[in-house]
Order: sequence, then C-alpha cells, then structure tokens
Amino acid sequence: MVILCIENLTKNYKAVKALDSVSFSVPAKTVFGILGPNGSGKTTLLGIVMDVIKASGGTYNWAGNSGEANDFRKKIGTLLETPNFYHYLSAEKNLQIAAKIKGRGEADIEKVLKIVNLYERKDSKFNTFSLGMKQRLAIASALLGDPDILVFDEPTNGLDPAGIAEIRELIKKLYIGGKTIIMASHILDEVEKVCTHVAIIQKGILKSVGSVSDLMNLSTVSTNILIELSATDNTALKNILQQLDGVLSITAFGNDLHINCIESITGEKLNRFCFENGISLNKLHVKRTTLETRFLEITGKQSDK
Repeated sequence: MVILCIENLTKNYKAVKALDSVSFSVPAKTVFGILGPNGSGKTTLLGIVMDVIKASGGTYNWAGNSGEANDFRKKIGTLLETPNFYHYLSAEKNLQIAAKIKGRGEADIEKVLKIVNLYERKDSKFNTFSLGMKQRLAIASALLGDPDILVFDEPTNGLDPAGIAEIRELIKKLYIGGKTIIMASHILDEVEKVCTHVAIIQKGILKSVGSVSDLMNLSTVSTNILIELSATDNTALKNILQQLDGVLSITAFGNDLHINCIESITGEKLNRFCFENGISLNKLHVKRTTLETRFLEITGKQSDK
C-alpha cells in the first residue's frame, strides 16, 4: 500500500526553485527518510504535503485521498517545528492543552508519555527538561489520537549524542509498532540507522529514491571497501601493504591505518598476507559501502553552500 504519492511537485520562490518536479511514493509501514543538505527543499516538501505551504505545481495525495483532504491530514501526527509548549507547565498539562487544540487524544496522554519514556516526569515543568526530553514530549504530542502516519522534520536537530540516540530508539520503537514515519534529515548516519527507505534531494531535485539496502547495493564505486587495521609496528605494516595488489591508498588515523582497496580484498586475505610477511595484526575491521558513500556518489563531493 502507498501512503503518500507525490507527482512532479514544484515550488518556486521568485527566481529560486526550491522543488523541481519531484516525484516519489512512500510505502506503508516504513521509515522513509527525505535526505539532503540544509536548503535542499526537504522542509518545503513536508510543508506542502501537510498543507502549510502551497505548491507552485504538481500534485500529491495521502493514501488515495486528494491533497485537499484535510480530514485525512488531521489524522497524521506531525512535528514540523518545535511546539510552543508552556515552559512553566508540566508535561502532562502541556499535552492536555495540545489535545484540546487538536480536538482529540486527551485519553491518550498517559499512554504516549509512557511510549516516549516521560511518564515518571509527567508532573515536571517543561523548563526542567533536557533538549532530548523536550523533543520526546513533542513526539508525544504528535502521537495524540494514535495516528498511523507520523511526519517529522529534522527530529534530532540540535540534540547532543545522547539525545540523538533517544530519538533514534523511539523512532525504531514506533516503526516496530506499525507506524509509517516520514522524516526529513541532513544527518546521513541517523538516516542509515533508522530508515528503511530514502529519497535523496539536492537543490530541489530528486537524485535517487528506494530502499536503503537497494541504494547501497547499487554502488558503482570500485573502492568501496575501507579496512581499519594496526600492528605493533605500523611503519612496517604500511610497507608490507604497499606490496599488495588491490590496495589503492593507505592513510594513518591515530594508532590505525585506513586502507581503501578493491572489493576482492577480504579481511581473511589481508590477515593472511600480513602474517605470511611477518606482521601480526592487533586490529582488523572491514567496512563496506555506507549511505554516506552512496550520497557522495549521487550528489557529488561538493557542498551546496
């Protein structure tokens, strides 16, 4: 089942084309990442499909409903910007106000606080919360009314690593619970860790779309193997590695060497080669293509800035 279908969506701001004929579909029960640098058009796209921004051209529909189907759209949980919670009210009181504004979800408050792991802090004032807790409360607000679809714009923006990890695990839990989640992000690592599908947008143009695994498997880079390794004598190790066919570059990183090599170089082959040449490795870690590799392939290595 397709939850969201976008056809040739375009948005112009005078001479600037924020979106240029973007088309893709979002399957149900996925975590669909809209990935791109800041200014690529991600927020504009989400604003259009949530009827906050008017498109210059193109169409979209939610689960077969037309773009003007406001009744259906009201059933979608959204986090497009930081909600205006009252700083001196408790988490529970803030959610009561949010439920009254939405006209639904007041009976869900206890449940959503437990989902986002804030129930023990339900009586704490909003201004005592960390940034990660504030973001989790915002997601709790989006969950009021038990929507099947959630739309998040940069849900980890501005958070420290602990806060990012909290939101990541929460998104995974919501996905396992059957929600369809559409999230815009510029953080490659987070998209790779939580998303099942991704659309890559650059300067308003859709560059690629598909499942994360499919995009990774489509890599055309022949140097898509990175191996981290070290030995007691890294200088001797580097000299030996330079003799192995298929090793394309060797770079020192702290106490390790990072080598880029062709795909036929396996960890086993590398370990055996070093041992046969008198080098015992004390570290060997093979990394294959990442979403960052694919992103740079698709968009080029130059920043949009």
